[in-house]
Amino acid sequence: MKDYKPNKDLLKDKVILVTGAGAGIGKEASLAYARHGATVILLGKTIHKLEQVYDQIEHEGGAQPAIYPMDLAGASGKDYEDLAVNIENEFSHLDGLLHNAAQLGSLRALSQFDMDSWTKIMQVNLHAPFVLTQVCLPLLAKSDNASLIFTADDVGKQGKAYWGAYAISKAASNNMMQIFADELEVNTQIRVNSINPGVVATKMRSGAYPGEDPNSIAQPADIMSAYLYLMGDDSKDENGQVIQAQ
Repeated sequence: MKDYKPNKDLLKDKVILVTGAGAGIGKEASLAYARHGATVILLGKTIHKLEQVYDQIEHEGGAQPAIYPMDLAGASGKDYEDLAVNIENEFSHLDGLLHNAAQLGSLRALSQFDMDSWTKIMQVNLHAPFVLTQVCLPLLAKSDNASLIFTADDVGKQGKAYWGAYAISKAASNNMMQIFADELEVNTQIRVNSINPGVVATKMRSGAYPGEDPNSIAQPADIMSAYLYLMGDDSKDENGQVIQAQ
């Protein structure tokens, strides 16, 4: 993916919703999408972080973004329905949705996992992408070429000790992506894929590997080619795939 060279206007006039847009990969994806012409809806739980991304997009001359504060860990069904209604009222449709937000939790044996941690991780990593996708499908269906992107992880392919609910949620998320891809392939212009970011310096990564030097691994900005490729029309023939960002 590093060799992919997107056209400057790759996402011109597209409306894209990004979850976890306030920091890390979500922030960089939002900036990259805006730099290539998109209007970005910034969804996250920390308003001041979303405002910083908003200000940077405006400072760089991008299309005016929108901020949508939402805590996926505690969101109700009505919260998702209200989000879809607000997007329809403001933008009429969606051209893209990036499921980036995730919850790692603490690394521990499954035998020691507490119910609250399990529920919160599953809520953010699995339940939220499902419900958000479901309520946004009518908006995506209005696009001539919509892209729905999930986030994969190696521990979702092969379980590893102590990765618990996070790894299980990622395995289930990948299966969900494939089901949506299969179901939407017929009679819609919505393609569904996942991106595996690989080893990237993020807050979540530092929580799993606190002794790791973040400067020794890829930065979020280094992997944006994959995010641009899957969101833009150059990937219109990709469906049901897991794209490796590195």
